[in-house]
Amino acid sequence: MTSNPVPLMWRFMLALSRVVVFPLCRLRVSGDIPAELRAGPLILAANHVSPFDPAVMTAACHKAGIAPRILATGGLFTAPVAGAAMRAAGHIRVDRNTAHVADALPAAVQALKDRALVLVYPEGRIGLDPWMWPERGKTGVARMAAASGAPVLPVAQWGAHAVLPYETPKHMLRSVLRAIRHRPVVHVRFGTPVDLTGLSGTAGAQAMQATRLIMDGIHDTLIPLRPGELETPHFVDRTRAVDLTRVRPRRPATDQPAVPAPTPRHRLRLRRRADDTITQR
Repeated sequence: MTSNPVPLMWRFMLALSRVVVFPLCRLRVSGDIPAELRAGPLILAANHVSPFDPAVMTAACHKAGIAPRILATGGLFTAPVAGAAMRAAGHIRVDRNTAHVADALPAAVQALKDRALVLVYPEGRIGLDPWMWPERGKTGVARMAAASGAPVLPVAQWGAHAVLPYETPKHMLRSVLRAIRHRPVVHVRFGTPVDLTGLSGTAGAQAMQATRLIMDGIHDTLIPLRPGELETPHFVDRTRAVDLTRVRPRRPATDQPAVPAPTPRHRLRLRRRADDTITQR
């Protein structure tokens, strides 16, 4: 684990996550975290594909020997049992769509200044990109990095949507039983730190530039985890909506083909294949 003090509750939850994840999937963790970054401060920026992601990331972090504090939705902190556990574990509350949402940023920055590792989902929600690539991120991670001086390490995960679909907790028992039967492979890959030097312009402009670089880093880290799935995933979550308003411009990584921009024909094909609900906002 990291050299920072880790609350006993968080140590317990990290170990427990391996037990919870094991019967539901085959977890594969790749990549590494540089030794000089393990003591913190460090921001881990991950893509978000399923309600199962937090369990997967917790198990992957335990396997990697790190114990980051997690920026998590405020609803978890108000639940009777989970809320007490989240507070005892030292995680950081994010009250989205409320007047208190801005409180999470200084709390995260202070944790980083105290040399913690912090895990955050820059998309701010389960991504609704038609091909399940990372969406345009929000600038919170970039602002955290600028305010704390902490490096940003992209983390990519893939396959959790085959365990728990977008509609969870609806039909959760059915999803869990299917996962136990098939035990899909779920990948987590730690990438290489994002180079955020050389940014120019106002603080807001720099935050937007940094956000694009961070999301590009997650995208490039994800590519090796989904060979043969660069356009349509092999497992299609039929409960998942599609939102085209936050689709990122695609840039091909080295020796990888570009992912095409959304087209009406592709949207129709998604609807026919997966019976998805197309949501335009």
